[in-house]
Amino acid sequence: MSSPQDIPVSTTAVSGRISQSMTHCEAPPRQADKVAAKIAVVVPSYRVKAHILDVIADIPVQVERIYVIDDACPEGTGQWVLEQCHDQRVRVHRLDRNRGVGGAVMAGYALAAADGMDVIVKMDGDGQMDASALPELVGPILRGEADYTKGNRFYDLAQISQMPRTRIVGNAVLSFMTKISSGYWDVFDPTNGYTALHVRIIDKLPMRKISRRFFFETDMLFRLNIIRAVVVDVPMDAKYGAETSNLKISKVLFDFSIKHLRNTAKRVFYNYFLRDLSLASIELLLGVLFLLSGAALGIWFWTQSAQTGITASAGSVMLVALQVIVGIQLVLGFLAYDIASVPRRALHRLLSPTQREPRPTNGSPN
Repeated sequence: MSSPQDIPVSTTAVSGRISQSMTHCEAPPRQADKVAAKIAVVVPSYRVKAHILDVIADIPVQVERIYVIDDACPEGTGQWVLEQCHDQRVRVHRLDRNRGVGGAVMAGYALAAADGMDVIVKMDGDGQMDASALPELVGPILRGEADYTKGNRFYDLAQISQMPRTRIVGNAVLSFMTKISSGYWDVFDPTNGYTALHVRIIDKLPMRKISRRFFFETDMLFRLNIIRAVVVDVPMDAKYGAETSNLKISKVLFDFSIKHLRNTAKRVFYNYFLRDLSLASIELLLGVLFLLSGAALGIWFWTQSAQTGITASAGSVMLVALQVIVGIQLVLGFLAYDIASVPRRALHRLLSPTQREPRPTNGSPN
């Protein structure tokens, strides 16, 4: 992973001055029994000036650092936070150009890792994520049960009724495609950006290859499966107000479909033919060959019948049907193996902490 010095950002730490007349964005009172793990929150910020201060104010006391990543926001969200927020946990970082939600989040990941954080939460700045759910989100990671957690808004049927129908249908389609391309058959709601990960797995992820735009969360799941990280869905409610989402599923569905096909092919090749060769690999290979052979033979028999007017014999039909049936059974056997092979043992428990160079502060408080 890139070091923080390699990330093209200019860093400004929020001043520790606390005004007596301050009315918002003040750090909550610290409690004596702080959790042992250092938790950080990364807030990618683009056109969220109207909500960012409320988002910061709602972040619970357990959080050690809050990184507001100004993704070249035309509203000047980063400067607005510097001027209006007095929470000493907050650090504002400006990207030199717009890099998309993925680029902003990964810049925050690198900075949080360099500052010695243990768990990093990604929370959007539009106010649609419930900060009070953060302890539940990081819980599986702190207990050593997961490397990466994500919110799932589809557990509560009453909450689903509040979603627009187009979003429900779009998420259902994207969720099924994500199951296939990522290999995490037990996760849902892939576009949910409320996520957390253990810092030790960052160095195992090819950050420069992960999608920078709206495909970021989905592409992250694909990369996590390649390194065999454990992903856990955490039930949570969505907050819908006057905020508008920048993600329009109808506009990205085709682009996402192409990327899902690419990731599916990569995952299958990496996991079943490059790094390992198992019975499932043979089932998939033979299954595809039988299906292609059966389809080709069936087309040939149909063409011959159409040209000659002679109906194909029962033996010819059975030959085609047998190959197709065997092919389907072999592919189903492969899918059963793939579904059962979802990672279950947390990777970060097997990894040693990475020694990192302290991030220079340039004289600013850190």
